[in-house]
Amino acid sequence: MALTEVILREKIDNLGAEADVVKVKAGFARNFLIPSGKAYEATKGNLRQIENLQTSRAKRETEELNEAQTLARKISRMKPKFTLDVGKNGKAFGSVTSIDIHKALEDKGVSIDRTAIQLSKPIKSTGKTDVEVKLHSDVTTSVTITVEASEETAAQ
Repeated sequence: MALTEVILREKIDNLGAEADVVKVKAGFARNFLIPSGKAYEATKGNLRQIENLQTSRAKRETEELNEAQTLARKISRMKPKFTLDVGKNGKAFGSVTSIDIHKALEDKGVSIDRTAIQLSKPIKSTGKTDVEVKLHSDVTTSVTITVEASEETAAQ
């Protein structure tokens, strides 16, 4: 199994970020990474050029972090409300899931990845619940979800 060193031009999941020098199998580099423009060979000349890639990577990472912090402040001020039908014994019919929370945030103008909402199980009870939202590896915030009983079942 022959390994070769390549310099990544962009972030590749489970491999590295741009400007990283990684060892991969020669076939993977030759057949996929280099032809698709995701990496180039780690020659002496290319290794000297790595500094330019590192500065662009640092700039991109600081921009992503700033955007995530701004979005976290905006999300933490939001307090979405949901209504569930509740039976006589107080048991809810249905639940509030991460998809529902994602739609509520999108309706208020916040566009995030649905998988960023860290909800271990659906919310099936009335009341307030804090739900964690992980926007970046260094930025985590919470949003307070209020679940109320529908007016029809509350009157009964």
